[in-house]
Amino acid sequence: MKKLLSIILTLVLVVGALVGCGQATNGNQTSEENQSSIEEIKAAGKVRIGVFSDKPPFGYVDEKGENQGYDVYLAKRIAKDLLGDENKVEFILVEAANRVEYLESNKVDIILANFTVTPERKEKVDFATPYMKVSLGVVSLDGFPIKSVEDLKGKKLLVNKGTTAEAYFTKNYPDIELVKFEQNTETFAALTDGRGDALAHDNTLLFAWAKENPGYTTFISSLGDEDAIAPAVKKGDTELLEWLNDEIDTLTKDGFFKEAFEKTLEPAYGDTVKPESVIFN
Repeated sequence: MKKLLSIILTLVLVVGALVGCGQATNGNQTSEENQSSIEEIKAAGKVRIGVFSDKPPFGYVDEKGENQGYDVYLAKRIAKDLLGDENKVEFILVEAANRVEYLESNKVDIILANFTVTPERKEKVDFATPYMKVSLGVVSLDGFPIKSVEDLKGKKLLVNKGTTAEAYFTKNYPDIELVKFEQNTETFAALTDGRGDALAHDNTLLFAWAKENPGYTTFISSLGDEDAIAPAVKKGDTELLEWLNDEIDTLTKDGFFKEAFEKTLEPAYGDTVKPESVIFN
């Protein structure tokens, strides 16, 4: 009997120790999961920001292999205000269709890739205060102009996967044939070589592209509602979200976005686009 009691007591102690270890491990995991995202960024010495590589004048890689554009200009300012040095930013190149996934899988801290705020996206990521205005536009060849949605019937419309243009036409005009691509360069190449009759995208992008490509015009300059473009963080990252909200508010009051417009967008637009139609004052 004494041996039996001794065995039982030993088992109880072993099980208790294992449970205790398990709780300690879970506690450590919880502590790591709840660690401040800003502290993690500062410990890493860099902030990882997702931008486009092929969407001038917002995010692109120039002939020297350097990131340029409006979103990049903002990203450098965020790094400066967060880490004290605008060079402490790691640019992660993204496509429209993988922006949400890159946040969810912790591949980036912030997305600045011309990310339009939509109800569907708000279910998956958290958007900070918007910093740009945008609407959908449709560009086409001057010789075969597409001036209304009616003109698209029986035609091929080029769009990028994961964009508001794809979502808008899929929802509202399911009979219009969409030809979809991953990258902007592929989509615009398809337009210039005749694989589509028109291309739908953000009007702010199309204005700049049409100016650089004579023979094409954004005949439909605004379609649907005016939307907003905002930084996005992983769902539930309240600390970084609140920091970004304060940052955008401060930069707006200080006139930073007008400065960014003049530096990066005005050279692409000329006098065809007014700052107040694109940025929040």
